[in-house]
This record gives sequence, C-alpha cells and structure tokens, in this order.
Amino acid sequence: MREVYIYNTLSRKKELFKPVTPSMVGLYVCGPTVYGDAHLGHARPAVTFDVLVRLFRHLGYKVRYVRNITDVGHLEHDSDSGEDKIAKKARIEQLEPMEIVQTYTIRFHDAMRRLNTCPPSIEPRASGHIIEQIALVQKILDAGFAYISNGSVYFDVETYNRKHHYGALSGRNLDDTLSNTRSLDGQEDKHSPFDFALWKKASKEHIMRWPSPWSDGFPGWHLECSAMSEKYLGEEFDIHGGGMDLMFPHHECELAQNTASRGKGGVRYWMHNNMITINGQKMGKSLGNFITLDELFNGTNKLLEQAYSPMTIRFFILQAHYRSTLDFSNEALQAAEKGMKRMLQAAADLKNLKAANKPEEASEEIKAMEENVYAALCDDLNTPVALSHLFDAVKIINNAKEGKRSISAKDKEILDSLFTTVLTDILGIMDENFSNSAGEKKVIEGLMDIVLQERAKAKAEKDWAKSDFIRDSLKELGIYVKDTKEGAEWSL
Repeated sequence: MREVYIYNTLSRKKELFKPVTPSMVGLYVCGPTVYGDAHLGHARPAVTFDVLVRLFRHLGYKVRYVRNITDVGHLEHDSDSGEDKIAKKARIEQLEPMEIVQTYTIRFHDAMRRLNTCPPSIEPRASGHIIEQIALVQKILDAGFAYISNGSVYFDVETYNRKHHYGALSGRNLDDTLSNTRSLDGQEDKHSPFDFALWKKASKEHIMRWPSPWSDGFPGWHLECSAMSEKYLGEEFDIHGGGMDLMFPHHECELAQNTASRGKGGVRYWMHNNMITINGQKMGKSLGNFITLDELFNGTNKLLEQAYSPMTIRFFILQAHYRSTLDFSNEALQAAEKGMKRMLQAAADLKNLKAANKPEEASEEIKAMEENVYAALCDDLNTPVALSHLFDAVKIINNAKEGKRSISAKDKEILDSLFTTVLTDILGIMDENFSNSAGEKKVIEGLMDIVLQERAKAKAEKDWAKSDFIRDSLKELGIYVKDTKEGAEWSL
C-alpha cells in the first residue's frame, strides 16, 4: 500500500498514517444537527471526508465510516428562551420533535446523494444511544472527574486539568477557556464556569427527556460522539474528523471525556477541515449570507447569479486544500464550473483518440504525472495539487486532439485511468449528464455507438437525408454530433 500522511491537529504536524488494525480504517465524522436544511457549511466536511474514504478504499483498506446524526436537540440554546433548536422548531411548526428530525434527515441525505458522497457504514442517532451515554456519565463519575449538582452532572475540568491537559487539542489554557465559555441556563449549578454538562436535568417545558439515575433529563452535546464512537469503533480508533468550528469546545470536550473514562484519548488522528467564507465573511444567518444547498442547486438565493450543479459545488470545494479557508463567490463558482467542464470534456475526447504506433512503454512525462497525482492525494489529501496535475493531462489530450502531439496506447491507458479512477472514483466528480449508475452510462454509450454506426452507414451509401435526420434528431435531444477525420464524435 502507498504511504499516506495526515495532518494531526493534536500533534500539529503531518504524520504517517498507521491504522490501529492493519488494512482497516476506523473513521468517525461529526454529522449534522437536523433542525434545518443542509447548507454550504455542511458540504465541505461531507466532501472532504468522502474523498478520504474513497482514497483509503482505493488503496485497499476496508473502511468503517461512522457519521452521527444529532437529533436530541441539545447542540445550542437560544439566548433568549434557553430552548433547544429542535424543540423550538417543533413548537413553531406544531410538530413532534422527531418529525422535525425525520424531515431534515431525509433532506440532508438527499443533498449528500446529489453531491455524490458515499453513505456512511453506520449512521447512529444520539437519541438511539441514551443508554450508552448514561453509562459513560457513570464511568466519568466513578473515575472522579465529574460531580452531581441539582440533578445535573458536570465534567470537572479543573480536576481533570490537574492530571491531564484540558486544551491540548485546541491549544488553549483555562484562562482562554473561561473567556470563551458561553453563558447558559443552569450555570449556578456548576462548581466552575469551565465545567460542561454531561447530563442536564430537564426543565418542566423541555420536551425531549429521558430517565436517568440523576434526573429526567437529556445528555450533554459532547457526550454523544464519545459514546457512539467507542461503541462502533472501539476504545481506540484511527481518525476523528469534522469542521474546525468543532475543535473547541466539542472535540476538546470529547478528548477529555475519552481520557477520563478510558485512560487514553482514544483517537490516533484528529482531522479538521477549515471554514467556508462568503465574500470574505463567515457564513451566518445574522449576516444575511446564509446559503442552503437547495438554494445553490436551484439558484434561488439573492446572493446567487445563477444555479450551480452539485458537481460544480464539489469541484469548487476540492480546488482548495481542506485545511485552508475557502471563499465562496459567484466568480469562484463560475470558474470552477468552467474548469470542471473542460476536464470532463477532455476525458470524453480521450476515448475517441487513436493511439500512435509507438512502443507500448508509457512516456516518462505521463508516468510522472500519474505518480504526482497519487502523491498529492496521499500527502494530507492535497486535492488542489492533484487537480493541477489532471489539468496537465487535459493539455496533453487537447494537443493530441489537435494533432500537435501523439500518445502511445500505454499513455492513453494511464490517462484514461487518471480520469476514470482518480477524477471519478476517488474525487467523485462525474458527468452530470449521465446517471450516477455506471451501468446506465455504459448503456447510453453503447446505444450511441449503434446510432453513429447507422449514420456512418447512411453516409457511406450517400443517404444524406437519413444521415441528417439522425444528426438533427440527436440535436433535439441535446446530443451534438461532430464529424472529424477519425469519425463522428458526440457530446451532451
């Protein structure tokens, strides 16, 4: 297997990836809180970790990919009413909380399907793992790193920090933590403002509640990922991923919970994708620059000049390294769309190129190009560099098409592999004129071969009426036929 290097947020350096279990990768990614439509911010981690999964599988690893759904409604609290987001949405729409959860989970899955992301191996919900979360709270209490206060249970950060380093992941100290601690209801129950809830006693009006040894209540936000990652990936697993906005407090608290309950951090590599900004600003409803994925796909947001296809969004995301900030603009998306179409057209043109009568050995240039593409992907998932090498391949194909150079059969084989294996199978970019199904694409290409053979036969027999009829009928369907020296080419 090729060596893969990953930037580990905990150590703050690139490290050679060595899985806990040989040939098996355990990956846990924080999924959405389902009280609204998936937005542009959801797309980046979804695409980033989808490419990582695809790469590992291509390299021969088995991957157990776990992505959670937060459906308990405890992620954030409204600053005025202290009401959790899912319960608030349910009250406004006069629905049960789980109706809200189901509605937006279905919409999230649809958006992920359109972005051509692979479904996770396991997609656990927080509400389905209350027993595991209660058991985890008890383990942390037994270890002496938590306390009970008025029916709630809090993690004792200062006690933990005396034995371990709270802030190791985010690079903070306790003074930093204090300045970033949110003011929430029930703060008077804490021993210290640093502390965070493991279990929260529910107020009378709180809809989503479960019985526990301490009170009828609900688990703290950070608890679910620690409990579910251990259940499905074990006490120690390979990679925990998510957006950089989750590094603190969410992942920092997870690391502390893991260490307190297991005696070790439990995660070998922490991976964080950076944020998407819009015209240089952080995306947010209060700034009026919040864009859902449906709005992007349909072009219905006031910030958009046009609709953008899911593949354009995916290509746009992959043009920047996952650890760098990605700035959205109409101009950037239009450039991404143009570049993607150019690449897909070259991939189609390659199939119609005839190899020159050259030795079967591939040229050093094209062999180096193939090596550079894989080296970039294995170097902390450097997709922009990989794409730059694919654009070099586009130049070679265009030059060969224009008769400015020739390529051998082996060159053509390598180039075809770069587009079918790397662009489509690993980077997940596909021609949206075709179905997601490779089988359907093969059928369409086969049917077009038959149609063009009939047209070539008509031309050979000087049946110009039939030849023109086939060409014009295809044009009405959006299929364009171009006659070249090598024969007819078609494109959608």
